[in-house]
Amino acid sequence: MRKSIKNKKDIKSIISKFVLASFIIPLGFIVYRIITSPVNNDMHVANVKVKSDYVLMLIQCLLGIVAIFIPKLLSKKNKFKIPNMMYIIYMIFLYAAIFLGEVRDFYYRVPHWDTILHTFSGGGIGALGFSVVSLLNKSEDIKFNLSPFFVSLFAFCFAVSIGVFWEIYEFSFDGILGLNMQKFALENGVDLVGRLALKDTMKDLIVDALGAFVMCAIGYVSLKHKKGWIEKFIITKNKDTVN
Repeated sequence: MRKSIKNKKDIKSIISKFVLASFIIPLGFIVYRIITSPVNNDMHVANVKVKSDYVLMLIQCLLGIVAIFIPKLLSKKNKFKIPNMMYIIYMIFLYAAIFLGEVRDFYYRVPHWDTILHTFSGGGIGALGFSVVSLLNKSEDIKFNLSPFFVSLFAFCFAVSIGVFWEIYEFSFDGILGLNMQKFALENGVDLVGRLALKDTMKDLIVDALGAFVMCAIGYVSLKHKKGWIEKFIITKNKDTVN
């Protein structure tokens, strides 16, 4: 048993260090490109990045570094216990969204990369919503005194709300720093117009809701029929038992 626990901790440590390195190593190059890149792509040449593109990379990498340490902060002084599966999925998502998506340009190179990530993030945040209910309910174990439907509905609303706040964050920083997180412009800098300019934001919100709905439906069945599926993704107080 102890060997199994140690192996799981080793895997988590390796993954977190790998993801952390993927955010730190490119920082020097990104700063250099911020200094040397043009402010605007006046000729609208495809695949030419401007200063704001590298500013976005820098912000995302720095936020990613902070995000990596959030689980450790939650677990500090043994206050919370994060399931191994939830932790690994979280790290993989950070790597896919920030290093692959922004640094390696998968958002432009891989069709529907952003859509795929938003769908999975909706599901992941939906699972987090179940954790919020569990923690607020101050349960001694993973038993919900509230109805499974109410818990699932709360988790769904929680996930959709986080999706909305994320779009507000993107909109705000696009305006303040001249970024293009909401993809209102093409890669060559040409601004989109009308519904096309809204397409990325609305698509993100829709797939966030779909991912959350699927996870919350699974959670509802798990709680209603005591399947134990959703409990494997629930963050608990350290004294609670997590399989």
